[in-house]
Amino acid sequence: MNPDIVKERHNATFDVDRLTNIIDGGADRTKRRREIQSLVLNDPDFDYGNPNFLSRSDRYDQAVRKSAQMILKLREYGIADPKEIAWYKSMHWGTDREALGLHFVMFLPTLYSQCDPEQFKKWVPLAESFSVLGTYAQTEMGHGQFCVHRFSASPLDIHLAMFLPTLLNQSTPEQMDRYFTAAWELDIIGTYAQTEMGHGTHLRGLETTATFDPAMQEFVLHSPTISSIKWWPGGLGKTANHAIVLAQLHTQGKSHGLHAFIVPLRSMGTHKPLPGIVIGDIGPKFGFDAIDNGYLKLEHVRIPRDNMLMKYAQVKEDGSYVKPLSSKLTYGTMVFIRSMIVGNAALAISQACTIAIRYSAVRHQSEIRAGEPEPQILDYQTQQHKLFPLLATAYAFLFAGQYMIDTYNRISGDINQGDLTEMPELHALSAGLKAFTSWTANAGIEVCRMSCGGHGYSRCSALPDLYVEFTPNCTFEGENTVMMLQTARYLMKSYRQVQAGKQLTGAVSYLNRGQHGALQPQAVSSSSQVDLLHINTLVELYKCRAANLVELAARSIQQEYERGKSQEDSWNGSTIDLVRASDAHCHYMVLKMFRDKVDQVEDPGAHSVLSTLARLYAIHGIGNNAGDFLQAGVLSGEQVLAVSGHLKGLLAEVRPNAVLLVDAFDHHDKMLNSVLGRYDGNVYEHMFEWARGSPLNRTEVHESFHKHLKPLQSKL
Repeated sequence: MNPDIVKERHNATFDVDRLTNIIDGGADRTKRRREIQSLVLNDPDFDYGNPNFLSRSDRYDQAVRKSAQMILKLREYGIADPKEIAWYKSMHWGTDREALGLHFVMFLPTLYSQCDPEQFKKWVPLAESFSVLGTYAQTEMGHGQFCVHRFSASPLDIHLAMFLPTLLNQSTPEQMDRYFTAAWELDIIGTYAQTEMGHGTHLRGLETTATFDPAMQEFVLHSPTISSIKWWPGGLGKTANHAIVLAQLHTQGKSHGLHAFIVPLRSMGTHKPLPGIVIGDIGPKFGFDAIDNGYLKLEHVRIPRDNMLMKYAQVKEDGSYVKPLSSKLTYGTMVFIRSMIVGNAALAISQACTIAIRYSAVRHQSEIRAGEPEPQILDYQTQQHKLFPLLATAYAFLFAGQYMIDTYNRISGDINQGDLTEMPELHALSAGLKAFTSWTANAGIEVCRMSCGGHGYSRCSALPDLYVEFTPNCTFEGENTVMMLQTARYLMKSYRQVQAGKQLTGAVSYLNRGQHGALQPQAVSSSSQVDLLHINTLVELYKCRAANLVELAARSIQQEYERGKSQEDSWNGSTIDLVRASDAHCHYMVLKMFRDKVDQVEDPGAHSVLSTLARLYAIHGIGNNAGDFLQAGVLSGEQVLAVSGHLKGLLAEVRPNAVLLVDAFDHHDKMLNSVLGRYDGNVYEHMFEWARGSPLNRTEVHESFHKHLKPLQSKL
């Protein structure tokens, strides 16, 4: 063990295992997680070597092989609980992404949360035993939601996380009998084709058509333009033999909007494309080399009438159309993915912080006092300012992610019972937090990489791979600016309801008017007596900031309208204000969730350190958005000046516990796959070992010397 790392762990003020238990949800769960993960650590079959030195084709082949191997092992060990499966796969894949990720993160959770008793009995055992697997093909090349399937972790991710859940949520019982078992047993390998080359987030703009032919009882699917080619679905390029395709339904001369259709892509025997199917891989991307993201051009492809998913909407034999109870019911999969991204953001930042903080504890550089030994770079206040607020953010997003999944499961249960009242709030919250957390995490990973200096540039640090693999979260399942504007629509609707005299509940209740007609009762004031380090005061400040920015955005729209602009142009002329309002709403919600979680923690040591992190998260946010708080009238100029001092004090409070706080995430070395983030801190020895494994070092003299360089050396 590196002595600096040993010293850091010796100086901590709390029990790291107890904090890990809080993160996991109890000591028993931590124990079981480690037992599951040890099965991988002690299994020689899972030694695949360093993927950084493989070609793209080899990485794809390895990803498929690893996925198949993992399924066999899970069956052998009898691991069936979704959480235990997730633990197992996290160790199996490390920072790589695997072929069955969506099965675990979407398919199984959707089964658990949305099946009726008969469906649960029928399908959950099959899902847990890996008899059935799937993906989700919605997006087209030019249109659609930039979905997670486009940057899935492995060739089978979309099958598992989108194809199977969509079958489950939108199929009739007859369709389930026909497709689900085959998909679960991997006879059918699916993807989800929504996004097109020319459209992504704007779903109504998708161009792919599905026209019903009553004479043949078939739908004719067609890509009418170059921009309508489906583009990005994970697993589409080479792996999938079926897709769920989102297309504009036309029947009896009328258009009825987007609907989902099961489309066979390749022969079940030869795996060759079927007639009318033009399909392939879209080529290298910004990361995810092991994934075969693909394109799909449909040339008048005919499918049977019952290949349309008809649980909610239906087309009868005569071509008549039966509309669903709500058009939003078809978008449940996307809402779930957005909720999952919040947790993914927490995971990504926590991994980046673990690498950067551990490395900062063992890296010595420059000098604070002349003639003295070089200090740990973690002792520099500037390094703490880079990393500790991100550490606090990781914990904030971790608890927000847990809240989002719990909320999704609760509201999904209500929706299945026909209660749609909370669907708008769930949609708005998932869209906004998806954008808020992914933007923050994306920027935070890069801060962590740069804080590691030159070595952070090397892929041995794992930070470059972590960055390129997380970055797509900012665009899939909705480009972030558009997601913020979706949240803003809900906020503006809520504001108008308050204006009309309605009392709101839930996440937007802070918009209710007080006794004197003010939008938000002044729970805090700019008085110098206000305690800016009390977490409840900080939550109230963020609430007031959000309320003020929502009102300012609403006023902007009204002012634009009063200048003679249309409603649409008034909205477009206010989108900067609307995005700011959504950002403030999400910031408030995350801080509130953080505070509520800290209040539940009983262990004194863990409560103290989490309380410090929560206050650091809030104070850092005030420093970055001071103008908003001044504008809202809840902070004075003097108080804003004091924020910098509070921030420095909180950084000093975090410093003794920084390494233990990342240890509490319990990211095993195999999962991090980072030389810089090693638990033992022995960075340099293993960096040299990693470099010597480069294929360029297999020979002392590379063949290019004799072929190209030596002929230039005429005198030798």
